[in-house]
Amino acid sequence: MGKVEGKVALVTGGASGIGAACARRLAAEGATVVVTDLQDDKGQQVVAEITGAAGKARYLHHDVTSEEAWVEVMAEVKRTFGHLDILVNNAGIGLGSPSITTMSLKDFQRQQAINVDGVFLGMKHGLLLMREAGNGGSIVNMSSVAGLKGSPTLAAYSATKGAVRLFTKAVALECAAAKDGVRVNSVHPGIIETPIWLGIGASGAAGGSNAPPDLDALSAMAVPMGVKGVPEDIAQGVLWLSSEDARYVTGAELVIDGGISIR
Repeated sequence: MGKVEGKVALVTGGASGIGAACARRLAAEGATVVVTDLQDDKGQQVVAEITGAAGKARYLHHDVTSEEAWVEVMAEVKRTFGHLDILVNNAGIGLGSPSITTMSLKDFQRQQAINVDGVFLGMKHGLLLMREAGNGGSIVNMSSVAGLKGSPTLAAYSATKGAVRLFTKAVALECAAAKDGVRVNSVHPGIIETPIWLGIGASGAAGGSNAPPDLDALSAMAVPMGVKGVPEDIAQGVLWLSSEDARYVTGAELVIDGGISIR
């Protein structure tokens, strides 16, 4: 039996990077996975990979900043599967700036909407569906090492990820008090090879260049272990938090960063 056999999981931002790795890993361990994203072709490709490997998955187009979209997605999950056991609030963007004084309010608000509002809406509507079934559940919110320590070119991004960190702990306490059986935890990746770095490079945060940073060189300099991570490293942590192996874990922050946060 897989670690999440028979569970229904929803992964936002599941079309690429960490989200796609989480979807594949959860499906490989027995979950039926609903992959949501705005990148329809890539999302459907991830689902095809999962079903091609004898897993169970489907794709839904989903704007995580829209409450109406969340209502529709949760209604579809309930209609199709009857319940929700695992929610991975992974969708996010990274927009940096050489200085906070040069960042536009529009970019700040867009990043906040996806990275924070999306998590709020996910927890709000995910909890409603989990509590309706009465079987408990696991919510995993994707924060970042940037939610633990500041970065001079990613101040606004750090603000969103710090918000996710404490938001997670507060809702974990709410669920514990409600005795609803829902655990809520955050994951904090370090330098992971994902498409988010393309957005950071395009925003001019990498030393004033519009090119994405050289992650190998950056990791050799900044990561105590000396190497970058891959999405599967994060997916393993998400799997653990989603499974009964972590039945006594809530309000925790799982840091997967090669040691950056302790340097």
